[in-house]
Amino acid sequence: MATTEECRTALEKLSDAMADAEGDVRAAAALDRSVSCWITDLDVTFVGRMTGGRIEVRDTLRGPPPERAQIRLTLAGDDLVALVYGELDFARAWGSGRVKLAAGLRDLLRLRKLL
Repeated sequence: MATTEECRTALEKLSDAMADAEGDVRAAAALDRSVSCWITDLDVTFVGRMTGGRIEVRDTLRGPPPERAQIRLTLAGDDLVALVYGELDFARAWGSGRVKLAAGLRDLLRLRKLL
């Protein structure tokens, strides 16, 4: 089982990849939205902001997200790590319910370029 620190590191790696992206992917990463990532098996939520083409984690909280972020990701820690390191296909994980992504329709359409 992934640790809280491994999950934070995976989010930082994802943020770095977004910042280094080009073209359509970079445009998709340019959103300015509140974000939350609830790691269900650890019962920890990372909250922050997607801005400037990066994800800035501002806090780590116990339990599910206390407020509804504009972009919400829910998954197990091992799945987060596997997604970021290319060991788990997002579409397959999302389709099977292992990963949940919630956002407004416009944001979902833009975010699909990142995934």
